[in-house]
Amino acid sequence: MMLTDKTAVIYGAGGSIGGAVARTFAREGARVHLVGRTAETLDVVAKDIAAAGGHAETAVLDALDETAVEAHIASLDAVDVSFNLVTRGDVQGMPLLDMPVDDFVRPVVTAVHAQFITARAAARRMAERGSGVILTLNSGSAHGSPMMGGTGPADAAMDTLVRNLAMELGPRGVRAVGLWAAGVPETLTREKLAAVDSAMVLDDAALQGLLANLAGMRMTRRNPTLAEVAATAAFLASDHAGGITGTFVNVTGGMVPH
Repeated sequence: MMLTDKTAVIYGAGGSIGGAVARTFAREGARVHLVGRTAETLDVVAKDIAAAGGHAETAVLDALDETAVEAHIASLDAVDVSFNLVTRGDVQGMPLLDMPVDDFVRPVVTAVHAQFITARAAARRMAERGSGVILTLNSGSAHGSPMMGGTGPADAAMDTLVRNLAMELGPRGVRAVGLWAAGVPETLTREKLAAVDSAMVLDDAALQGLLANLAGMRMTRRNPTLAEVAATAAFLASDHAGGITGTFVNVTGGMVPH
């Protein structure tokens, strides 16, 4: 197993991607700490992990709360992997000329704020030990994302933060690396799509049409699965990926060609 005896903290672990990553990390031998704002969703993931013979603990806190994040990290015996997957409040489907300032700025501020707080808290502990991995994920939209509001600038900020962390932390044995993933079908419920774009009210047929259109936009002509994203994250968190830092691994199926 790739993550035997590793301790991983996953922020946003009650979400679709967070839960899948947590289950995969546990299956690969990690002791997983599930962090989020809603106890009920965290408990579902923790029970699944326990039922499969893994180890998981939950903590209800907001990744934007610096004091709470620092206290939680300090309470752990060690932290080998930190993965921030919290939502950012993105608003999409609206031209920039029509978008309110708050809707544009929110994902940028939230992404940088939450990512910096959690990465710094973990990296301080990792640097003392001389090892560790900081992981993050975004949609790879930094190179141009029309009609997606602040998503592109937020992703660009996260890309830059990862690279700067990698440069500063590398000499102390800590890697910083991310994943680009976009349009993973298992995460695209009608409710979630409408929450991001209020004009996107879809029936089942329209949702399937959207997924088919997304597949057609990829080099592979197929949509990546949640399992593939989680497996890539587990590899990057493991010692097998020890030579990878300061970059993002493209899990979009070629939707983002960079």
